[in-house]
Amino acid sequence: DRCNLTILSVPEQTDLAKFLAEQEVEIIASLPCYLEENVDRQRGKGVFQESLAGLRQLNALGYGQIESGLRLNLVFNPQGPDLPAPQAALEADYKKFLKEKYGIVFNQLYTLCNMPIQRFGSFLITKGQFNSYMQLLRDAHSDDNLETVMCRNLISVDWQGYVYDCDFNQMLGLPLHLETARHISELFDVN
Repeated sequence: DRCNLTILSVPEQTDLAKFLAEQEVEIIASLPCYLEENVDRQRGKGVFQESLAGLRQLNALGYGQIESGLRLNLVFNPQGPDLPAPQAALEADYKKFLKEKYGIVFNQLYTLCNMPIQRFGSFLITKGQFNSYMQLLRDAHSDDNLETVMCRNLISVDWQGYVYDCDFNQMLGLPLHLETARHISELFDVN
């Protein structure tokens, strides 16, 4: 489940975390930084504290605890037209800071580059940085990274049941075609 941590505090969704745990659903949640001021600047005042509340709720259910088998992964992406720091070093920083300061644990951190689409794409165009950002992405490309791209072994499903082969395609409203979705369900033995 690509989980928005703040949704776990919405009164109509108070049973969501428990349901996900009972179904042993792996959770991937965005936390753009482990510093409150950076998260609130990017996502809005109070979002960091709401995200911490969601993480605490998930930890209390066993998420992020190695012995539970309930996987909780976080996602980092830079706030601007930059590449993320190396994933292993950033994961170590996240784990140390969140554990020491807030008592929060998680399994793995994924780092992503921002796709130049939607609001971010508009921002780049407005600032005259679209072409330079595209060049930055081209220059940073490495075939070695292709085996670890999240979209190779994860799918996104929206609230209406549409299947996407990538979180970014979900943002663009580009679901898989029925035949591709059937093929995926056969691979995962899903009915």
